[in-house]
Amino acid sequence: MEQPYGFEQGDHSQNLVCKLTKALYGLKQAPRAWYFKPKQVLQKLGFIFSQADNSLFSRKTKDSYIIILVYVDDTLITGNNDKDISHIIKLLDDSFSLKDLGLIHQFLGIQVTHFNNGLHLCQHQYIKDLLSKVNMASAKGSITTMVSSPHLSKSIGDSVADNTLYRSVIGGLQYITITRPGIVYSVNKPSQFMQHPLDTHWKTVKRVLRYLAATPTFGLFIMKTPTLQITGYSDSDWATNIDDRKFITGFCVYLGDNLVSWCSKKQEAVSRSNTEAEYKSLAHCATEVMWLRNLLTKLHIPIVKTPIIWTDNIGAEVLASNPIFYSRIKYVELDVHFIREKVSQGLITVQHVPSIDQTADVLTKPLSKQSFTRFRSRLKVFPSPRTD
Repeated sequence: MEQPYGFEQGDHSQNLVCKLTKALYGLKQAPRAWYFKPKQVLQKLGFIFSQADNSLFSRKTKDSYIIILVYVDDTLITGNNDKDISHIIKLLDDSFSLKDLGLIHQFLGIQVTHFNNGLHLCQHQYIKDLLSKVNMASAKGSITTMVSSPHLSKSIGDSVADNTLYRSVIGGLQYITITRPGIVYSVNKPSQFMQHPLDTHWKTVKRVLRYLAATPTFGLFIMKTPTLQITGYSDSDWATNIDDRKFITGFCVYLGDNLVSWCSKKQEAVSRSNTEAEYKSLAHCATEVMWLRNLLTKLHIPIVKTPIIWTDNIGAEVLASNPIFYSRIKYVELDVHFIREKVSQGLITVQHVPSIDQTADVLTKPLSKQSFTRFRSRLKVFPSPRTD
């Protein structure tokens, strides 16, 4: 490099190097500055950014429909007209230095395997690297991700020797949940003790790692589906946290036969009843369903059938559609009651499902081997038929 004028270091300049105090990606304004340029170029090319997801751009013309997803400097382009896609890539190359990698095989550390009936998303290499980091590459595998008891607590156990390693591994596991929804709850639980991890928490993390060691090629299948019906499953695990009695809410949302969204989260407030906890989880699932419905609308994909949310709590199902019971839960926050408005408008339907068929169970509590395996299959997590 050339030294800036007025800052030369004399005769010893050849032996000096520059220390970068802060990288571009670390600056607060970096995401906004980076996003502004691609957005400006794409809008000039006739693309419209989605209000549901600002990273998603689409352009619909008489002869073609093209969708572009931008994540920092990684871009996915798809559409129904190969000639138009090639033309767009050429135009973008005039503004940016692009490298066309062809058919997607890897994106943000996710391996993509193509099949006649769909795609398989896997993080096999990332899992191997994480296991090697903690010297568990040859660890004995585990069939499930978590034991059903005892419950984790912030006061039961001894402090771990390396807090930094604990937090680093938790961060890695959270990234793996992109293609492994079955481990979401098992990762969410020990991540609640990041500030002061104990050996009991670390044992739980190692159990998840041993499960990944036994199933490294498992991943999410995205298959061709005959319908784009939106279906959600909502569940909660009421008052099981022995420290503060706050509940875990979990939901998963399907588009046709494919799982597209899921969540396992500890709530901020304590619920006074199981019905209230289930009702709040139902509201969170409804929010995700409405977001997905809005996204599909912006992509010009018609919603033929009303989305359905399945809950295994009859009380929550009734509360979502029957205002007569309002006096029983008038202490519940007002923002939760928007699901009742969506039901009355005909935008969402809430129906009851038996607990044995409640797929969201795997996102709210540890399960037995049989139940975990069954729900894992319902989450569309299977081993890849082939690996590199």
